[in-house]
Amino acid sequence: MDYNKNNELDQANLRVIVASCALVYITVLGFLPGHSLQDYLPVIYYIVSFILLSIGLRQAIARWPGHYPWRRVLGIVHDYTGTCFGLVLGGEAALPLYAVMVWVNLGNGMRFGTRYLIIATVLALTALLVVYQLNPYWQANPFMVLMLLTTSTVIPIYAHMLLERTRKASELAMAATREKSRFLAQASHDLRQPIHSIGLFTACLREAPLGDQERRLVDSIDRSLLNVSQLFRSILDLYTLDNGRVQPKCETFALGDFLADLLRQNAEAARWAGVEMRLRSCRHWTRADRGILATMVQNVLSNSFKYAAHRPLLVAVRRHGDGLAIVVYDQGRGIADEHQGLVFEEFYRVRQVRDKDVEGVGLGLSIVKRLGRLMGLQVRLRSRLGRGTAVSLQGLPRLAAQKPALGVEQQAVQNAMLGGLRVCLVEDDHNVLRATSALLQRWGCEVEAHSSPMGLSSQCEVIVADYDLGQEATGVDCIESLRQQRGWEVPALIMTGHDLERIQAVVQGRNIAILSKPVRPAQLRAALRGMRGGVV
Repeated sequence: MDYNKNNELDQANLRVIVASCALVYITVLGFLPGHSLQDYLPVIYYIVSFILLSIGLRQAIARWPGHYPWRRVLGIVHDYTGTCFGLVLGGEAALPLYAVMVWVNLGNGMRFGTRYLIIATVLALTALLVVYQLNPYWQANPFMVLMLLTTSTVIPIYAHMLLERTRKASELAMAATREKSRFLAQASHDLRQPIHSIGLFTACLREAPLGDQERRLVDSIDRSLLNVSQLFRSILDLYTLDNGRVQPKCETFALGDFLADLLRQNAEAARWAGVEMRLRSCRHWTRADRGILATMVQNVLSNSFKYAAHRPLLVAVRRHGDGLAIVVYDQGRGIADEHQGLVFEEFYRVRQVRDKDVEGVGLGLSIVKRLGRLMGLQVRLRSRLGRGTAVSLQGLPRLAAQKPALGVEQQAVQNAMLGGLRVCLVEDDHNVLRATSALLQRWGCEVEAHSSPMGLSSQCEVIVADYDLGQEATGVDCIESLRQQRGWEVPALIMTGHDLERIQAVVQGRNIAILSKPVRPAQLRAALRGMRGGVV
């Protein structure tokens, strides 16, 4: 039952502390009226030797950590030997040292499990019998000895019962967590698919010639879908944070380009909210996890769209000490002082009568705060009623400007339209296949759509595949097979509704891009443009 690799070291540290307390106690006894320090000197000398040996044992545990049963048993014997010596020579006045026996017994059992609890109990009973045989005071008080023997038996039995209950409760909790994880993983995948396909179908409608009324209806569908998608992502973000599964993976990038791209992705949502977004240009570079930072800024922007609708919004990068801060300024109604410390709590919302139509459940800023803590960033909020709110993400490192990764010609290729791009699309969900194929065709791509990975053959320039394609193969298998047929590394993209970290581990080193469903059309278009830049 090693819940912590430092358990044995903790026990060794506590051994030194307890022995030091025992030394102080015995020394104080020697100065009390009716007692002579000379009588306690053998015990004092022994405890000093005990402390020195305990420090040596502690250093050995620190030097060679790990599970060594013989070393743990040796520690128990060491503790009981010292305690017995004090009880034998100290007589009646040394009886409080019996508490050390109880600590040794329970401490080993609680830290290392039932097996060590049994070993410590047997050795404790043996030690008490040894003291009884060697100490006349104990021999003159057999009922006291019986009480101590009973206590040394009953307490460990009760501790064992508590340990078993705790172990069973822990196993049940872990089983429930695993079941919840499986359920959420499956529910996540099943929910992502329809949201993803609806988004693509809506994008197809937007590309079609529509009247004003029909375009307004498409806008309403797309806006509702965006709200559902954001709520869904917030719940998943919260779940992955609770499980400790989010680990930052830092890279160096230009903050200006990063923020400009993020604002482009939110242009449609800003238009629906009547918000004019402005970005103050900057040439700063930083090092951070792009995905986590994008989620943080995205959540702050979403809050501004909800609570500062029809007002301008400014995004800027400021110097903050030796680092940088991303600041989002809005001109909404602001937040009262009494609410400013609470808005980062989960499900907390500052509601007013006119907020009845505002979507959300109050998770956005709490996720920003927790992601910031994970990245070592400070999240600060300044707001005045009637004057607006500023949320800043502080603590980003400021780096020297880097050379652009792409030349001017390559950048022009990436920004080109997708006309004539040959795409092999592999997707086993019929609705997603139809929606993706229709959207790609409207963008001018030549699409080869396949619902099964079996017998796949294509002369494509880009491969777009779902990861989960049933029992026969995965999207990665399809990509590898097509690349082998073509004899070169065809640019490839995986769109998945599964756990992103697991898929990233699978595709590592294979030069395969990943998009997490539900994918916004702008994300897909940008990914395809980027891959086409590698084809031409």
